[in-house]
Amino acid sequence: MITRADIAAANVRIRPFIRRTPVLQLDKTESQLPAPITLKLELLQHAGSFKPRGAFNRLLAAGRPTQGVIAASGGNHGAAVAFVARALGLRAEIFVPETTPPAKIQRVASYGARVVRTGANYAEALAASRTRQAETSALEVHAYDHQDVLAGQGTVGQEFEHQAPELTHVLVAAGGGGLIGGTAAWYAGSAAVISVEPETCPALQKALAAGKPVPVSVGGVAADSLGASQVGALMFPIATAYVAAAVLVTDESIRAAQRWLWDQLRIIAEPGGATALAAVLSGAFVPPENARVGVVVCGGNTDPASIAT
Repeated sequence: MITRADIAAANVRIRPFIRRTPVLQLDKTESQLPAPITLKLELLQHAGSFKPRGAFNRLLAAGRPTQGVIAASGGNHGAAVAFVARALGLRAEIFVPETTPPAKIQRVASYGARVVRTGANYAEALAASRTRQAETSALEVHAYDHQDVLAGQGTVGQEFEHQAPELTHVLVAAGGGGLIGGTAAWYAGSAAVISVEPETCPALQKALAAGKPVPVSVGGVAADSLGASQVGALMFPIATAYVAAAVLVTDESIRAAQRWLWDQLRIIAEPGGATALAAVLSGAFVPPENARVGVVVCGGNTDPASIAT
């Protein structure tokens, strides 16, 4: 498993390249809040999500590979790899499934990457990217199942703890498991890390119930960012050791959390970015008495017009 030392080393490596994203503290007088909540606004990271942390760590640890980079993504990881590749002067090819929203494809392309739309889901896009990787020898940057990617994502937890050391619970949306795996590895039980997934994308909840990663069907409003059909092998032991609970939320509650963020704070989050907050607002997660709750708002790559629908 990755350790706090791995994450601290990643933080030193990537610090010159990433933003230290802000936190926003909300008290119980805020609309519908059952407890004080601190939001970690990681949607303000470069490329609109937490993903550049892992991508920078992967490429910098690999020595800035001159043969270029390749990745498969539902959108956010692809945008991050494209952004990082441009920052480091590297070529990038990004494979995305046909279901990827146009706003995310445009974001990837805006950073100069070659975008290939193929496959019905992330797994099929990943398979296609690996066929291409065998032809080009480009360095693969996996979205979540790589040691350096996990350590890079763990810097979210390191940063959050420094900014809000009083937190007793930290809620994190889970897809393939890079963000929650890295965050849980950093806290290592010092705060209760809670996984939040859509009911339509329950990869970690099902894996924890089965005692191993298992395939699941995926769909729903957050599938483009949280729609991994199976959690990563590297994050699963971390989750087993340090994820205190795994809760599920409905698509309706995710949309409601998006609207709450806009109505109350004028923050536009994508469905995956609002998923962790949905657990608090919907009651899927009920904070214990005197809890101090942190919520990672992890992505903002969406069409602003979608918030009103």
